[in-house]
Amino acid sequence: MRAPETDWNTNRPVMSQSVDARIRMQRILVVEDNANLALGLRMNLEHGGFRTELAVSGEEGLQLVRDSRFDLMILDMMLPGGLDGYQVLERLRGGGGMLPVIALTARTEEADKLRGFELGADDYVTKPFGILELIARVHAVLRRATRLSDEGPAENVPLTGGEIQLAPLTRTVTRAGERVHLRPKEFDLLYRLMSAPGQVVPRRKLLQEVWGYQPGVYSRTLDVHVADLRRKLEDNPEKPRHLVTVHSIGYRFDP
Repeated sequence: MRAPETDWNTNRPVMSQSVDARIRMQRILVVEDNANLALGLRMNLEHGGFRTELAVSGEEGLQLVRDSRFDLMILDMMLPGGLDGYQVLERLRGGGGMLPVIALTARTEEADKLRGFELGADDYVTKPFGILELIARVHAVLRRATRLSDEGPAENVPLTGGEIQLAPLTRTVTRAGERVHLRPKEFDLLYRLMSAPGQVVPRRKLLQEVWGYQPGVYSRTLDVHVADLRRKLEDNPEKPRHLVTVHSIGYRFDP
């Protein structure tokens, strides 16, 4: 990790003052076994107005989540002994936990990132990283997490397509009246597509809006999530009725 840059305020994402104030008062849990890195992250996050707690193991992190309310977890995926970050994420999501998670890892392979996203990570930061980059990611994830509560009534009206119904306010999805468990990014992707029924949404736009990827980045993450959604929501995933591929362009949701 590069030397901490504590004066990052002028570089934060542009937001309204009310939203910025809400985000900067939120609580963050850092699960990281490297003491120097953990303390550096805590110092910079608290300098930015976040209330921050530290955990040195996966077990301790999960216990803190059970005992207290947090708004975001920064999770090292390569925790030694006991539970690693992937297992922590799997248990968190398996228990229905919707806490936003930013994964930290020294691994750069696409397969490792895909695994993290498939388990429900909201964002992925590769070590070594600059503190400005991480803080920007923290703001972006928290902004997405609080977006629905700031939107008007129209954005909170349930969306319907065939037997599928999505409730933005409670982040729940049902199919023929039965609850369907979706991981956070699956929900975000479905919400984006159902918000524009019948319209083709380009791959690059979905990667930018749902995952925060920079323009020009190619990733199979989108395809993996669409395939998982089809398995959960389509009568025949091989011949989808709702989640339609538009070759060489992107995807659309047909009601």
